[in-house]
Amino acid sequence: MGEKKEKDQKTVAGKKPPQTENIEILLRPKSLEEFVGQAQLKDNLAVYFQAAKKRGEPIDHCLFYAPPGLGKTTLAHILAREMGVNIRVTSGPILTKLGDLAGLLTSLEEGDILFIDEIHRLGRSIEEALYPVMEDFTFYIHTGSRQSGMGSAHLKLAVPKFTLVGATTRAGLLTGPLRDRFGIIGHLGFYGVEEMCQIVLRSSKILGMNLSAEAAGILAGRSRRTPRTANRILKRVRDFACVLTGGEVTADLLKESLRRMEIDDMGLDPMDRRFLLTIIQNYDGGPVGLETLAAGLQEEPDTITDIYEPYLIQEGFIARTSKGRVASPKAFEHLGIKRAVRPVKETSATLFS
Repeated sequence: MGEKKEKDQKTVAGKKPPQTENIEILLRPKSLEEFVGQAQLKDNLAVYFQAAKKRGEPIDHCLFYAPPGLGKTTLAHILAREMGVNIRVTSGPILTKLGDLAGLLTSLEEGDILFIDEIHRLGRSIEEALYPVMEDFTFYIHTGSRQSGMGSAHLKLAVPKFTLVGATTRAGLLTGPLRDRFGIIGHLGFYGVEEMCQIVLRSSKILGMNLSAEAAGILAGRSRRTPRTANRILKRVRDFACVLTGGEVTADLLKESLRRMEIDDMGLDPMDRRFLLTIIQNYDGGPVGLETLAAGLQEEPDTITDIYEPYLIQEGFIARTSKGRVASPKAFEHLGIKRAVRPVKETSATLFS
């Protein structure tokens, strides 16, 4: 009896869902043709791919910068597939020792791709070691010590010609010498509603969901114009559909799911609204400094600048000024708060009045 019950729980609406551990990989586009949006960048990359293949050499080093969830990692994997090479993945905070970098470089084959996520967080010694690797494909190993009588020595390690692909959410934190060594630099912007609809419909098919065009449009409008957010919401909607409607996703079911997740018409979640309310209620709409705001929200400053602010700024809810963050009239209107009129201070009389 228990075995039958367990077997029944594995199927929903007559369909077997994809394996949970592979969902993120399944949802990721496999080629430039499948990749929706970023038209100009895609067109340019297609040219760069073809040119590199005709010359029989690796594509130049690439740097992609954008807020989280817009497709930087996906493009790195697409690049590897288009070029027919392997990809090694790591991140800036993980690469702390030169030995770690040496291990990655020695494992590469001709034409392979080394993808470094959050590359702006590389340590100084790792970054400087990358300079000759990116230019001359030579890795210098320091041996000995200056404190010893023998002094220090340098050993050269030849590295196969490869492509370094870096991704960052904060391009301004990259040093000039590192940024200048990338031959291809691409920026990924937020997606349009029509593009988000295409992404939502594609992901729903992969997840085995029967999503109507109306429901896809609603979800696209509330997904912060970010594919990762849309896919995350879509997976939770699938859970609600599984329990409440036996797997069918209607517009009413989608609205109810979004209501339960507290995602409003503009895609703002509880943390976004708390962010805006803190500026409006605690600081009269601003300006308020980042450190003060982070302390009030009990969040790290980097989390605020990388996760919450990009979309709020893009949609005109807040503005960054020299004095701090300021809530816009749109934020007051969206939250249903009437802004108090600030009295004009009268100038005091002078001796010559």
